[in-house]
Amino acid sequence: MARKTSTPRTQDDLVADFKALVADTERLLQHTAELAGDQADELRGQLLENLERARDSLRVTEEGLRERGRQAVDSAESYVQQHPWQSIGVSAGVGFLLGLLFSRR
Repeated sequence: MARKTSTPRTQDDLVADFKALVADTERLLQHTAELAGDQADELRGQLLENLERARDSLRVTEEGLRERGRQAVDSAESYVQQHPWQSIGVSAGVGFLLGLLFSRR
């Protein structure tokens, strides 16, 4: 099963977007009392843009995770269908090891 390493958005990009969102929100809260009129509207506009980018990032990340999850399930089902006895052996081994671990507690 090959892993897909290139994604439309990396985790670093997502984290950077959320840090920018938090920073803009904090700045908006700090300057709300000081700003009036156009300055407040401009800051709110920037905040809304960052929120929209964050939503888009989350949407893309969610879609990517769902797709990778579907691929993993499909690969697992395919492997089990092609190698049923190996799958039974691995499952029995994992069950045995878990039984040993839990019986010690």
